[in-house]
Amino acid sequence: MPGTGYDQDEMSRHDPGTRRATISDVAREAGVSPSTASVVFSRKTPVSDATRRRVLDAAAALGYTGPDPRAASLRRGRSGIVGVVFEEHLGRAFLDPVKTLMMDGLADAVAPLGAGLLLLRDHEPVASDATATGPSLTTAPLDAAVLIGCSGLLRESLEAVKARGIPVVVIEGDAGDEVPRIDLDNREAQRQIASHLRALGHRRVAVVALPARVDWERGWLRDDTAITVDVTRDRLAGALDVFPDAAAYAAAGSFIDEGFAAGREIFADADRRPTAVLAQSDLLAAGVIRAAEEAGLRVPEDVSVTGFDGIVVDGLAPYELTTAVQPATDKGRAAGAAVAAMLEGRPAASIRFTCTFREGNTSGPAPE
Repeated sequence: MPGTGYDQDEMSRHDPGTRRATISDVAREAGVSPSTASVVFSRKTPVSDATRRRVLDAAAALGYTGPDPRAASLRRGRSGIVGVVFEEHLGRAFLDPVKTLMMDGLADAVAPLGAGLLLLRDHEPVASDATATGPSLTTAPLDAAVLIGCSGLLRESLEAVKARGIPVVVIEGDAGDEVPRIDLDNREAQRQIASHLRALGHRRVAVVALPARVDWERGWLRDDTAITVDVTRDRLAGALDVFPDAAAYAAAGSFIDEGFAAGREIFADADRRPTAVLAQSDLLAAGVIRAAEEAGLRVPEDVSVTGFDGIVVDGLAPYELTTAVQPATDKGRAAGAAVAAMLEGRPAASIRFTCTFREGNTSGPAPE
């Protein structure tokens, strides 16, 4: 209720019919003081495990999800903040040109709302983490949140955000049926690239994948490896649709150096070298090409290498990657448009974008 000057608890007391549980209710239920109950949620002061558990159990019983982070902004009606949460470390995320283009599109789309973007952690830091400061997805005063992927701890934090009625949009991830998704045809696009290689006569193929999990360190993927990153899983499925026996090596991130390390591993055994490598990003593909050259292999005469994304990779000339071009900026704009619709009380539809296959000079007939 903009302009009243009441916080959320005050409004609840003035309207008993819609009253929500307060921190005082939780304290009373748990048999502690309101200040003790408050620090359990703020984590600014240590409390015993037993006290923390009593307070959290009382909160769960009363349906209390924590302090409303938008209460301080009620006089203005909105905070003017759209939170953006990456599953990977922020310092690494912005080394990826795809993420940069996507953020450009998102920023353009929310600008007419008078809103800015705030990059956030996916969860509140624990008390033992003395270096972690600032707001998180669960504590920041947000008008809306845009998730780049959705797995692991992010799914846990999401429940608290949805409980407060904050609009949420996810880009290339699954946050539940009620959350609008901005998707890409990852499986179909990767299948098209793989089919291109098969038509060129390739049968011995390897995959250089994106990380299998948020905390993944590079290594071979086994049949029982849990892949929780949607993009990695979908692109791998597209490759295996065409080459079901392809070996897959997952990098620790979408970087040229990671592709180089993966390529070294793949080309190390001359007797088992593939005739083609499907990389799940253009940056990984560039690294694989460097590894092929180091191993004395010619691209594409001895080994074909394909990418995914359709970005400009500096220093790759004279190579032009065979790849799938994705509309990264449009994905960001679509997420911003979905945010605007929900803030205006309109439904926001999920959207799936389509990649465009682009044949370059890094793929050729399989060597005899």
